[in-house]
Amino acid sequence: MFEYHGWVTVRESPADDDDGRLARIVEELGRRVELLASPHLLDLRWMNGEPFLHLGGFANHRAAAVELLDLLAYVGAVAPGSYGLLHIRDDEDPGRENEVRVVRLARGRLSEHTEPLLSPCVPTLEDPGGPQPA
Repeated sequence: MFEYHGWVTVRESPADDDDGRLARIVEELGRRVELLASPHLLDLRWMNGEPFLHLGGFANHRAAAVELLDLLAYVGAVAPGSYGLLHIRDDEDPGRENEVRVVRLARGRLSEHTEPLLSPCVPTLEDPGGPQPA
């Protein structure tokens, strides 16, 4: 099981955005999002003059992680002022199957961290032996 939820604020650079260049970056990013949109929940839109990417989903296997991390790495490469978080729960990740992980995008770089507010999954989110019926 691979569960993921995230957001990215798209910015051309940490200093200042060139509106024309940012619009071209977002247009190209939109094409990439369209290619990945199924089966992922991906939404790229402008809100109050700023572009945002939202993503989430629940997949049977971790193959989805590669596509999503590649997308975040692409955003960091073409728009290094972008920043955001992707929360991941992956029960197929040896040694980390009881953790929620956070991938952070900041200044063009991805880094991975344990999410202390949701980890360890057992007993923070679930009872030992899995979810219990209500």
